[in-house]
Amino acid sequence: MEPDMSKGNEPTRTALEQAFDKALSPFQTFIEDQKTSSILLIVATLMALAIANSDWFDNYRDLLGMHLGILLGNERFAMSLGHWINDGLMALFFFVLGIEIKRELLAGELRELKQVAPILAAAVGGMLLPALIYYAINTGSPTVVGWGIPMATDTAFAIGLLVLLGERVPKSAFAFLTALAIIDDIGAILVIAFFYSEEINPTLLVLAAVMLAGLALCNVLGIRRPSAYLIGGVAIWVAMLGSGVHATLAGILVAATIPARPRQDTSWFLERAKTLLQRFETIEDRKQQATPILEEEEQHAVAEDVIDAAGEATTPLRRWEQALRDPVALLVMPIFAFANAGIGLDEISVSEMLTEPLAIGILLGMVVGKGIGIPLFAWVAIRCKIGQLPAGLSLRHVVGLGLLGGIGFTMAIFISSLGFGQQPETLVMAKASILLGSTLAGVLGYLWLLQCNKGSSTDY
Repeated sequence: MEPDMSKGNEPTRTALEQAFDKALSPFQTFIEDQKTSSILLIVATLMALAIANSDWFDNYRDLLGMHLGILLGNERFAMSLGHWINDGLMALFFFVLGIEIKRELLAGELRELKQVAPILAAAVGGMLLPALIYYAINTGSPTVVGWGIPMATDTAFAIGLLVLLGERVPKSAFAFLTALAIIDDIGAILVIAFFYSEEINPTLLVLAAVMLAGLALCNVLGIRRPSAYLIGGVAIWVAMLGSGVHATLAGILVAATIPARPRQDTSWFLERAKTLLQRFETIEDRKQQATPILEEEEQHAVAEDVIDAAGEATTPLRRWEQALRDPVALLVMPIFAFANAGIGLDEISVSEMLTEPLAIGILLGMVVGKGIGIPLFAWVAIRCKIGQLPAGLSLRHVVGLGLLGGIGFTMAIFISSLGFGQQPETLVMAKASILLGSTLAGVLGYLWLLQCNKGSSTDY
């Protein structure tokens, strides 16, 4: 039995539909909640730690070491599962990150210098001071190569903790921390590109650049089909995989070519929508009896035309961000955490960490470097009158946000894998330090913001 579709009214919902919606609603809310990705990351991390310290560790390691690939004629293209995750799935993460960066630069928090100046200064301080602290402690040691580890901020974890604080922090804190993390990510991307790439293959790098120029030309020519950018993006990723430049950077570069303008303007959409709605109403008026739209072929076609028109008036950039954001947050990042957080705790000790320059550099860089560098540089920008903090946000809040910025989990582990991938013992120490440093930064930042008054003035 179909629901009542009487004119001008919402469809009547049966008791069964209402019960189903009620049961499903918490799940939908959970998926849409900003805390979700943080929760899943924590669960994935704990699972990896539990397995790494159990009798299943060998199975875990064998699984990540299993080679997967394709055979093309006599040529075999294969990588380990861990390699596919770190170089393949993470390229998708960087693609979504690149889309977010482009949107923020064109129409978001990063579009105006006055708004972004204190955030930009804070981000520079939050990258520079942690790197300097790590470098100073590890200078003269082979572990000095890890100076990029404490620089980045894990947006999911940091924002997740802000969500837990609720009304205790101003809404502008979310915008500040998000923009800060995005600028941090840009810095991390540049660091990876210039300092954590292998020996360069110029031929493949030039080939990747030519294909990237081709995608940019597609944008200029008005090509909006996802298939063009998908095929081109995969080809660029393969070329960069063999070029020596880390393959995940292909995601950022391809994202920069995604069209950010709609095919049609607002006035066209309004006129088109009016015409289609009038046709829809005309068909409805001449119907002899009320029938579901799916049973009326002509009416159904008009409804599809409305959807097509909406697509013409929206940007591929926004549509792709919305389509990929949840899969990346709910699947890609937890999978990455599960594949990289498996540390045998019996291999290290806290006392050992407190004596190792590598661990000390990471811990102090993440907690002290971020906690001081972010608010200090923001204060300098404000005192120099090159910008101002968002409404409702004080420097006391920025101190807490600086501490939360020390949560570097995902990107920090990624950079540590690039720097110490061939040194298993050093990599374990680095990952353990990242976990401890991120935990300390998160706890301290949460406690600091907990005691901050939402209504406090912007005291300098």
